[in-house]
This record gives sequence, structure tokens and C-alpha cells, in this order.
Amino acid sequence: MANMLERNKKVKTPQKTYQEHAEDALYREVWEDVNNEKTQQFLKKYGRYMIAGALGIMIIVTAIQIGVRTHRAAKISTAENYEVAIANTDAKALAGIAKNSSGATADLAMFNAYLIDGDVAKLDELVKNGNSREFRDLARMHIIGIRGDEMDAAAVEEFLSPMDTKSSPFYYTACLTIAQKYVADGNRAAANKWLDKILNDKDAPAVIRSDAEMLR
Repeated sequence: MANMLERNKKVKTPQKTYQEHAEDALYREVWEDVNNEKTQQFLKKYGRYMIAGALGIMIIVTAIQIGVRTHRAAKISTAENYEVAIANTDAKALAGIAKNSSGATADLAMFNAYLIDGDVAKLDELVKNGNSREFRDLARMHIIGIRGDEMDAAAVEEFLSPMDTKSSPFYYTACLTIAQKYVADGNRAAANKWLDKILNDKDAPAVIRSDAEMLR
């Protein structure tokens, strides 16, 4: 057994001849040349598309970055202008901000402009073109408070009909307002219909429910 192990130790890995090394070197050189040629062919065929694609990605990324910075700067500028307009109680400036802004920011500026100068036309603008349901419905309630005495109950009901949904934040107030108007007009049956909507609704606010019970 020992003799076998000793013999195995004496076995040497065959060494490559000079010719074999030369053949390996030549093979590697040829393989590199083939790869380089394929790479050059690939670049010639698709290089312009790769460059165009890379440029396109750079342009898109740059445009997004510029857009984000511009949007952020515009938001900051709008907020600063809004603060100045509020501090100066400048209704005209607020109306300008509303015109040049979007979303709830524009609605808030327009509503505050109305609070400063009392121009009901600004409420009409909110009702027609307000961006948020909250400010559209708030404007409707204010208009009823201003013009309600000149309207009959049916007209009030029609004007507030877009608020006859729980998605309106003033749904219960609108129901009570319509009922009050029908009571004032002497139409008890129509008034009770609206009062019952409140009294039969477990989600109705306690204050609204209390007023409805008094009218019922």
C-alpha cells in the first residue's frame, strides 16, 4: 500500500510542449480577433441606435428634473404670493392666484377673495368651475344665504340638488336648509320629506338632528 502511494506521489502532470503553448496563444489571439470583429460589426449596425437611446434617456431624465424643480418653485412662489395677499387683504391678488393656480389652492384663493371683497360673482365662479367639491358646495351654501330670500323653496331645492348626496360635506346642512325653506313657504308635506331624511339617518349630526326635530 505504501509503495502505491509513493508511486502516485511520483506521478507528474504532463507539461505542455512549446508547440502546444504556441497553439494556445494563437487560438486566444484568433478568438480575440473574432470577438473584436463581431463587436465592431455590432457597433456599426446598432451603434447609432444605442447612442440615440442613451441621449433620449438623458433628455428625459433632464426634463423630469427640470420639471420637478420648476413645479416646486412654482408651488413655493404661489404659497408666498398667497401669504402676502392674505396679509394685505388683497382680493384682486387672490383672484389672480386663483386664475393662475389649480386644484384646491385655486379654490381657496378665490373663496378668500370673496370673503375680502364680498363679490358674489366669485362664488358663482366657484360653483361653475371650482376644482373641489368642498368649495363648490360651500359656495352654493353661501349663495343661498345671500339670495335665498329671493328664491322660493322649489328654486332652493333645485339649486342645492347637486348636494343631495353624502359625498357632499354639506349634505345634512343642505337638507335642513331646504326643509326650512319649505316650512317658511308653508309647504309642510315637502318640508317633512326632507326632515325625515335627516331624522331617519343614524349618521346625521346631533345638531342637525335637533334642529330637524324642532321643525318636525
